[in-house]
Amino acid sequence: MNRLLSLARIRLMNWAMLLIAFGFAVVSVDGSSKPNIIVILVDDLGYGDISCYGAEKQSTPNIDRMAAEGMKLTSFYTTAPVCSPSRASIQTGSYYKRVNFDEVILPDCNFGLNLKETTIAEVVKGVGYSTQYIGKWHLGDQKVFLPTAQGYDHYLGHPYSPDMPTIVRYPKPPGKSSVGPGTNQLLPVIEDTWVVDQLGYINTLTGRYTRKALSYITEQAEAGKPFFLFFSHMSVHEPVSPSEEFKGTSANGKYGDAVQEVDWSTGAIFDRLKELGIDRDTLVVFTSDNGPAPSGEGTAAPLRGTKHTTWEGGVRVNGIFRWPGRIPAGRVSNTLTTTMDLLPTIAYLTDGQLPDVKLDGYNIWPIITGESSTSPYGQFYYYRKSSLVAVRSGKWKFHIMTPDEQPNVLYNLEEDLAETTDIAAQHPEVVARMKGLAQLARDDMGDNNNGPGVRTRGEVEKSLPFIMPHGVVRPDARPPR
Repeated sequence: MNRLLSLARIRLMNWAMLLIAFGFAVVSVDGSSKPNIIVILVDDLGYGDISCYGAEKQSTPNIDRMAAEGMKLTSFYTTAPVCSPSRASIQTGSYYKRVNFDEVILPDCNFGLNLKETTIAEVVKGVGYSTQYIGKWHLGDQKVFLPTAQGYDHYLGHPYSPDMPTIVRYPKPPGKSSVGPGTNQLLPVIEDTWVVDQLGYINTLTGRYTRKALSYITEQAEAGKPFFLFFSHMSVHEPVSPSEEFKGTSANGKYGDAVQEVDWSTGAIFDRLKELGIDRDTLVVFTSDNGPAPSGEGTAAPLRGTKHTTWEGGVRVNGIFRWPGRIPAGRVSNTLTTTMDLLPTIAYLTDGQLPDVKLDGYNIWPIITGESSTSPYGQFYYYRKSSLVAVRSGKWKFHIMTPDEQPNVLYNLEEDLAETTDIAAQHPEVVARMKGLAQLARDDMGDNNNGPGVRTRGEVEKSLPFIMPHGVVRPDARPPR
């Protein structure tokens, strides 16, 4: 009898090991599977820079396949036309104005995302997920604001935009007339909280970050633990720097080459998921933090505008969701949704607990699965820095002030997606209603000031640079010896 029991135990253990080896998803309390989750965020990618959104000068077969196998959103918004504020919204599920994060952070700034805010990583860690952040952070480069203080178990990446080390000027080194390459013009690469590299070139980062993503996915699959990976690309932010392997591969110069390298990276992730047998247990989201840089080769077509503007091209971005077996293939939705919806949607899918604060995003899972086409947004607000500049409600977009300084302009986005014809004079009743909706935001979050609904940002008394003159790493950022 004891021998039979021992054999039964061995067989059960073997089955359990097989389940882990083939990456079967962990089961939640209600009997449904908890997905692994990967968010791929591209930096400054234009709405029209992906083939399935209309790109012709570069080819993106892997991202296109992702859209064909899942849901493609065509009215998906970020909350800001620049990096730091839009990323604050993604992590917290709130307007950046609400979390008091309306500035793009320069290196060595003394503020960052308040540790009292609850990030997506903290939501899923509470229900047993492993968490990893890879790539650009840009929510505070002081040690206390890095991803490892915001719910991520590990971090490998750069703390701010790759062009920023050339913007900030430190005192010149003794005996030198100027500060040049090899001193302050280096991009720190950080592992957890340690500087592990100082780069004067960035064309190796996409490959480096992709290899890290693949190794992390493999490790978690072998451990049989659900994971959350936030993969924030350096590309295609200026200076655009594709690797040597991708130079000259597109018809759109370095920019197109870099987009195609991001597509390669995305394909490598899907290949690894399939190799490990966890493709059907993994939700993957692909999007951008804002529109394309105005000086580059990116495009937001057919939308008007670029990064730094609140025309549609500055804030309407690619949005693709793929989870085989759970998200029907080949769907397209023009329902208004936003990057603020990631936190509440992921919380729903993982049984995570929502933070006990006001969120501006919604659980959009019914829209992603095609069960609903109704937007949860009665209105959506466009901010530029601290100012409320536009409101969208349904098909109407009302510019309180356009990017070219024209007040009280109304567009019908269903008929005029490129925002070319002002029809405010023909619809005074719509203008009046939109002004009323704008006032709701002012009463809550303020306008050029902070309203009662705005929370505090995190600050430190003294900030220190990661890389000081002469390329010296600051004391608290030096790796242990």
